[in-house]
Amino acid sequence: MSYKRLDPEDISISAESVVAPLFSNGEKYLTSFFTSSNQAASSNGRFYFNVFHQDPNPGSANQTTALSQFSVAYGHKTGLGAAPYNSGEVGKSPTSTIYGQYRNLVFGDEDTDFTFGSIAQDDFYVLSFDRARYKEKLLPGSFNLKLQTDIGGNTKVLHLTDNSKDVTSISFVDAGRVFEIVSGSDGSAFTGVNNNGFTTSQGSYGKFLPDVGVAILNASALDIDGTEGLNLGTEVTTAGTEENNKKVFDAIATGASGSLQSEETVSSNFVFVRVRNSEFNYSTNPSNITGSGELRHDVMINSPQAYITTVGLYNDNNDLLAIAKLSRPLLKDFTKEALIRIKLDY
Repeated sequence: MSYKRLDPEDISISAESVVAPLFSNGEKYLTSFFTSSNQAASSNGRFYFNVFHQDPNPGSANQTTALSQFSVAYGHKTGLGAAPYNSGEVGKSPTSTIYGQYRNLVFGDEDTDFTFGSIAQDDFYVLSFDRARYKEKLLPGSFNLKLQTDIGGNTKVLHLTDNSKDVTSISFVDAGRVFEIVSGSDGSAFTGVNNNGFTTSQGSYGKFLPDVGVAILNASALDIDGTEGLNLGTEVTTAGTEENNKKVFDAIATGASGSLQSEETVSSNFVFVRVRNSEFNYSTNPSNITGSGELRHDVMINSPQAYITTVGLYNDNNDLLAIAKLSRPLLKDFTKEALIRIKLDY
């Protein structure tokens, strides 16, 4: 075995962004939305609904292949919209738990309130995308969601996106980058519609947090009964009917159109192993040496040849760190030089 020390200029580091569709089966678009009746009826259903790309319910042909894509939930600062955990203990309910959970996630404290645009609001809907699907982060500008309600023959439609392509400076919270959700598509607000797509009388339509895979929708904006909203009818009582998760899911399922992509930064180390004409020309295979220590074949004395098949990378303690295999043996003699590029992804 022969060794050669690498010089600093032999190592180069690069990073590239890899974009991929978010949803199952490599799909960027999601047009079918289902919930599990078992989950909705369980204690988990008081907090959130998982949304599947196929019907997960018993008896469905796709029961075993249906996979969760994201979850929907409703949060309220003072616990409205759900019955309290204990009778008479107003303010402590599944909706207050959801509100506190996402306040800690987004802001990292228990004191900051949610504002949409410049207006503080007490409640919101949240879409939390499956962590394994986006790996590192969501791709700003790829979030598109159609919401639709049909109430008494009155159809209302909203096309929502993040405003990442419209901003000149990015805002940050404890959860990373944050963009406003606006009426628009592909990261830009519509112009001349819904107050230029950015704000309503109740603030923006929500916040998009790509680094934690969350879209938070302003419930008050969705409740507007006009061209700006959906007349969603968010329940803010303590009656315990807890239909808010279903309300936002129905608006998503009726709209039947969503798209999103993930983004992952892949870092690579490139190691360039330079083999000069005078190096690595003699085989180190023990079978090439006789018992007396001489070369077994005389031709290897004046016209040696060797085949490079493997490159090992070692540290200063002679510990083997990585092995690179060539696709085919590389012939080496005194008349040939080689440059072998090794790529290490992590």
